[in-house]
Amino acid sequence: MEAVVQNAELAGLKAYMADNPGAVIEDVARERKVTPRAVLEALPERMVRIGAGEFAAAMQDIAEWGEVTLIVHTDDAIFEFTGAIPNGEVGRGYFNLMQPKGLHGHLRHERCAAIAFVERHFMGKMSAFIAFINRDGGIMFKVFVGRDETRALRGDQLVRFHALADRLAPQAG
Repeated sequence: MEAVVQNAELAGLKAYMADNPGAVIEDVARERKVTPRAVLEALPERMVRIGAGEFAAAMQDIAEWGEVTLIVHTDDAIFEFTGAIPNGEVGRGYFNLMQPKGLHGHLRHERCAAIAFVERHFMGKMSAFIAFINRDGGIMFKVFVGRDETRALRGDQLVRFHALADRLAPQAG
């Protein structure tokens, strides 16, 4: 009986996300009492690809993209950093962002269980982001493809985004 309820809830979530693909992932998760990962998985297939949590490989690639926006969304705040993601390396149990100013810190890379590549309309514009998903199904943070002076997605970064998705979350078939 429990599986039937879960299947019905999943079907309802998939239907909701099909009708509202631009919904804020964290808000839907909170309202429906599911994990953000469940919400990402409920997006229409054409909008999301999820691969293994190859954290260091993804971050090292993103460090070569130039200016992006990194967002950390918690129940209490939404932090946004726009700029280049610094190079990093694994040491002492963390992935360490290696610069003294700007964005820097120590990330618990081993908690990354999956990486989602999402392309969808959001607030009237196409967006593309990478969500680093932790073991609990939460989103550690997201990295958004940057925009040019016309507010369009940067073509060079979109090419890098797709190449990284192909490497870390290959499409079935």
